Amino acid sequence: MVDHTQTTKSISLEQYGIKNAKVNYQLSPEELHNIAIKKGQGVEASSGALAINTGEFTGRSPKDRFIVKDSITEDKVWWGNINIPFDSDKFQKLYDKVVDYLSGKEVYVRDSYACADEKYKLNIRVITEYAWSNQFAYNMFLRPTEEELENFKPEWTIVNAPGFMANPEVDGTRQHNFAILDFTRKIALIGGTGYTGEIKKGIFSALNFILPVYKNTLPMHCSANVGKDDDTAIFFGLSGTGKTTLSADPNRKLIGDDEHGWTAENTVFNFEGGCYAKVINLTEENEPDIYNAIKKGAILENVIMDSKGVVDYEDISITQNTRVSYPIDHINNIQVPSIGKNPKNIFFLTADAFGVLPPISKLTPGQAAYHFISGYTAKVAGTEAGIDEPTPNFSACFGAPFMPLHPTKYAEMLSAKMKETGVNVWLINTGWTGGAYGVGSRIKLKYTRAMITAALNGDLDEVNPQTYRTHSVFGLLQPRTCPGVPTEVLSSRQTWNNDEEYYKTAYKLSESFRENFKKYEEFANEEILAGAPNVKS
Repeated sequence: MVDHTQTTKSISLEQYGIKNAKVNYQLSPEELHNIAIKKGQGVEASSGALAINTGEFTGRSPKDRFIVKDSITEDKVWWGNINIPFDSDKFQKLYDKVVDYLSGKEVYVRDSYACADEKYKLNIRVITEYAWSNQFAYNMFLRPTEEELENFKPEWTIVNAPGFMANPEVDGTRQHNFAILDFTRKIALIGGTGYTGEIKKGIFSALNFILPVYKNTLPMHCSANVGKDDDTAIFFGLSGTGKTTLSADPNRKLIGDDEHGWTAENTVFNFEGGCYAKVINLTEENEPDIYNAIKKGAILENVIMDSKGVVDYEDISITQNTRVSYPIDHINNIQVPSIGKNPKNIFFLTADAFGVLPPISKLTPGQAAYHFISGYTAKVAGTEAGIDEPTPNFSACFGAPFMPLHPTKYAEMLSAKMKETGVNVWLINTGWTGGAYGVGSRIKLKYTRAMITAALNGDLDEVNPQTYRTHSVFGLLQPRTCPGVPTEVLSSRQTWNNDEEYYKTAYKLSESFRENFKKYEEFANEEILAGAPNVKS
């Protein structure tokens, strides 16, 4: 167990250019919780969790994420509207302004690390303006023991200053907020935003460069768990597709809920020491593990509470992206350490708001690479301004905003892993059935769980015309029967009761897939291209 008491070690931040600061080093979560409340930066919920408001930004700001373009990154990063270049000299000037802003203030410093596998460990020092940001780092990164802290040498530094506002015309940013990675200086610089997700995603983005380039390891935006026979399952999916929910399985131990590496030794390790879950419409009945993890030590973000501190998880008046962070040991059923071997099944999760993808289908290696590069889910009405009907949302490798290299680099690594291990790959639609969003309904969680359990147990292994049918538009293999799931649910077409509308919508989505994939075609081989859906003849 990690000792939560405050260490006696004290440090100076002069080497970072932060002068005359009151440095709070390695405070316990209890101390940080109390400081946040005392300073009026948070309140305690009835569950004991700290509830905070992240301010202007309640989510990441992808257009304000930059990577310093220099000799390390120039020829390796896939530059464009996801990985936006930033000038090295401008970075230094902006960094100097931020540390000058933090000088003379009370700041919070935490030494922690990422990557549960000892061979891939990345030591991180986190310097934050706010106590609750530091508590978030305690929750989300791995926690060193007192013994490990004695000789701790940070490799990367996160400087987090939500109260600092950049001047775009002078500083080279797009607006007053920014999150910038510098691989030469090994700094993640965050300012102008209190959204805590920028802290963890900054290090995730760094590892998505470091691990494939230097360590021959595939970084993945996924959750993972392990069964009684030590078989590991991996769940890829964008936000809102069920990644956290579906990997929290009472019959399997959780490795982690969001960020993992798959090594050359065929092990899967968690990058993190905690979970960062959405809490919109959270109920104890549907998601007991997450619900019960919200207690003292957890941090709730942008939720609405009554006068007694009781949270209304259905209230989205601040944001739909309400969140909770907590150390992974708030979940009872976890793998210790957070490492799994023997990956047997991969699940690609998509919330198809068009309601045309099957609820479960088995993918060929070519289809798996195609759908991995595509990274499809859908946005529904109300999630963003101007969206009043389902909109396809493609995010390469199910995590494009965090992937510094070209998506095909990660897809090639995944394809090689799949062939080497013979892993099964499944596409799971956690979205709509019986019609598109607004007409149909969300597929019942209990059915999705039953399908995943059947895949994990080997109940869907035998692939032949008697047990599977091929989808006429997407070419996907759909099981005809599945334990615990009504047969009609397994066919998305049958749930519509309107073949003409179904196929019209299915072909419309298949065209969106093909249009999106055009930018990758020149990098994809024949096997991957053959994984594309059909076009209307």
